[in-house]
Amino acid sequence: MATPSAPVFVARDLTKVYTMGDVQVHALRGVDFDLSAGEFVVLLGPSGSGKSTLLNILGGLDVPTAGSVVYRDHDLTATGEAALTEYRRDHVGFVFQFYNLIPSLTARENVALVTEIASHPMTPEDALGLVELGDRLDHFPAQLSGGEQQRVAIARAIAKRPEVLLCDEPTGALDITTGVVVLEALTHVNRTLGTATVVITHNAAIAGLADRVVRLADGRVVAEERNAVKVDARSLSW
Repeated sequence: MATPSAPVFVARDLTKVYTMGDVQVHALRGVDFDLSAGEFVVLLGPSGSGKSTLLNILGGLDVPTAGSVVYRDHDLTATGEAALTEYRRDHVGFVFQFYNLIPSLTARENVALVTEIASHPMTPEDALGLVELGDRLDHFPAQLSGGEQQRVAIARAIAKRPEVLLCDEPTGALDITTGVVVLEALTHVNRTLGTATVVITHNAAIAGLADRVVRLADGRVVAEERNAVKVDARSLSW
């Protein structure tokens, strides 16, 4: 398991400006953000605060207008698209609000899509076992509940053994009971694999799960705090 104090990301003065015709939209305004190996961080803020933009830049899906992101010893803001593609493939797992499973493939086959291209993957069976879906291997998405489909998406994301797991509103489409099960899966993966995990949400109740909570508003980090005691997912309510 990775050493919790080892840095994974060092992001400095991140600015992102989208130009839409004559209008400039400032999604990020000078954001600094660090992430340590094995850490579980919640990015909290309302819609439009810059959470998804920051996550996309960390994941190599977008590039900042200004500022820098260093992953280990690699400057992601000074590299080409081929290197970013390799970075996304080998080092980062993504979980989104919507599951993006292929309907004609079973849970096992959806996860195998990733394991077939990863350099040192776990088996689909092991990945699904980690999210407690070992008895749903041959079920198709239509035969699974929303929470089970999201857990398949988590298994798919972690099957390549990424160092970083980036989750964009992973419980946004789920009711509280189902959402808690998904959050349990994420915290279990974080503890078991030591995967540095970032969860973005507008739901303040989820903050209790985190080692550290970073609050964003209007494209800026407005507060940061560490939880002296982390709560269990089953104690959450919203």
